[in-house]
Amino acid sequence: MDCSDQTERAKEILACADAVVIGAGAGLSTAAGFTYMGSRFEKYFSDFEEKYGFHDMYAGGFYPYDTPEEHWAYWSRYILVNRYMAPPKPVYQTLFDLVKDRDYFVITTNVDHCFQKAGFDKKRLFYTQGDYGLFQCSVPCHNKTYDNEEIVRRMVAEQREMCIPTELIPHCPVCGKPMTMNLRSDDQFVEDEGWHAACERYERFINAHKRDNILYLELGVGYNTPAIIKYPFWRLTAQNRRATYICINYGEAFCPEQIQKQSICLNDDIGNILSAIGNDR
Repeated sequence: MDCSDQTERAKEILACADAVVIGAGAGLSTAAGFTYMGSRFEKYFSDFEEKYGFHDMYAGGFYPYDTPEEHWAYWSRYILVNRYMAPPKPVYQTLFDLVKDRDYFVITTNVDHCFQKAGFDKKRLFYTQGDYGLFQCSVPCHNKTYDNEEIVRRMVAEQREMCIPTELIPHCPVCGKPMTMNLRSDDQFVEDEGWHAACERYERFINAHKRDNILYLELGVGYNTPAIIKYPFWRLTAQNRRATYICINYGEAFCPEQIQKQSICLNDDIGNILSAIGNDR
């Protein structure tokens, strides 16, 4: 079956599904233009590249800066660009238009908040790995997170020569230790009340629809954390003959043999496929 036939079949399945579970990885944001090297990196971080010698945003995030003023100059700009700016391409909006009138839920390892910026209902989102828009205590001394938009925008506006003013360095309001990003990278990650509430809503959704005509739509999920989205989607599809698994992932679209008859794997650009599915709906 060629790609156009598979796309038509995917359109029909979406139209008939009782519920849709979207599982999204980094490839979805890449398709939306959130790239971390090349022209986008140079546009926002050419001064850091010249001074420190790294050539992409990820490397800049791990660079051992000499001072917290330098560290937060970089990270505040990184957060502003990747959390508070809209993605260059309307891929998330296209996806939202496909499911906004459906019974849907989203689970994602992305931390850039693009779903909510595109209009997805916050109560139907589960960000498993954190959020660029949240700070937490680096210890952590307590399980609470803090919105960072106001302080991040100040850091960006007031930084000079790749340093923020010392008084803007964020410290924990409870213990006074440095704050850090609420990103899952080790056992210090804070799962706050909002995280647990979202997890419970997701589990309830899955349990309520696990025997229904349900679509598991996997977008841009790789093998960094397959146990969060990919493997559960495969298992849930195998356990329900009425379920369909659709994987759209340029270069990595496949499924186990056990669920091939229930699956569609589209090895193409996510934005192009979503647009094609949305045509003439």
